[in-house]
Amino acid sequence: MTQLKDSTILVTGGAGFLGSHVVEELEKQSPAEIIIPRSSEYDFRKRDVIDSLISKKKPDIVIHLAGRVGGIGETRAKPAEFFYDNASMALNLVDSSYRNGVKKFVGLGSVCAYPKFTPLPFKESDLWAGYPEETNAPYGLAKKMMLVQTQAYKQQYGFNGIHLLTVNLYGPKDNFDSESSHVVPGMIRKFVDAKEKGMKAVVFWGDGTPTREFLFVEDCARGIVLATERYEKPDPVNLGSGMEISIKNLAEKIKELIGYEGEMIWDETKPNGQPRRCLDVSKAEKEFGFKAEINFDNGLKKTIEWYVKEGRD
Repeated sequence: MTQLKDSTILVTGGAGFLGSHVVEELEKQSPAEIIIPRSSEYDFRKRDVIDSLISKKKPDIVIHLAGRVGGIGETRAKPAEFFYDNASMALNLVDSSYRNGVKKFVGLGSVCAYPKFTPLPFKESDLWAGYPEETNAPYGLAKKMMLVQTQAYKQQYGFNGIHLLTVNLYGPKDNFDSESSHVVPGMIRKFVDAKEKGMKAVVFWGDGTPTREFLFVEDCARGIVLATERYEKPDPVNLGSGMEISIKNLAEKIKELIGYEGEMIWDETKPNGQPRRCLDVSKAEKEFGFKAEINFDNGLKKTIEWYVKEGRD
């Protein structure tokens, strides 16, 4: 059991989409201090920057949420940047945390690390059964190397590092940028814009058949904090909702919630991404009592409401 009360906790990415929700959840535990380094001041790809921050602030716990993330279009266009940025941040943070006496390191991985053709639901034991889906493999493998690193440091140094594998997140404060957003915020923006502009159709990539699992960001934040407090093993753990929905059905659901009455066009010249994604989430419940609570339709409504009221460019 890791004591959060009166601890100093460093949260990389703490000002971001997921990070801001994790910070809110951590505040309920009355830590001594939550350190939220801004990317404009700290480049975590640079070792001297990380060493200076950690040696000066002396956190008890490091929760690493920062990363280079984006949708399928951006990961295809910039695979080298996605690999280097994510791998270098993790390599530097884990090693510096160990060498500066951090008591616990929490690394956030990704469902993108799983093999392209993984039996459903994805079990943690299937993680090494093949190569990830090509369009996001550099990102997924960079995250996977963080798992290898924390396990190696546990084996050689006894360093307390854990690794959590998350599915696609959605919710208020998400990234709704038309170029770099993930599927839920991307669809919400397209439908809202199309409705307001009176557009007759919206276009989506692929054929709509792939399936995805989605986890509301507040649920994910709660899961991360529970794992930080209660989970001590080096084996990775899935964080998800256990639901599965096709991209086409997702689009229809969002279209209905927004009230858009035009057509949906599927551009089959564009990639689909991984065929199916759905996690076995039983380990998280068994090991640290996490189970998703937010109903998907309710989560979508909250996300749409936030975007319409507060999320515009």
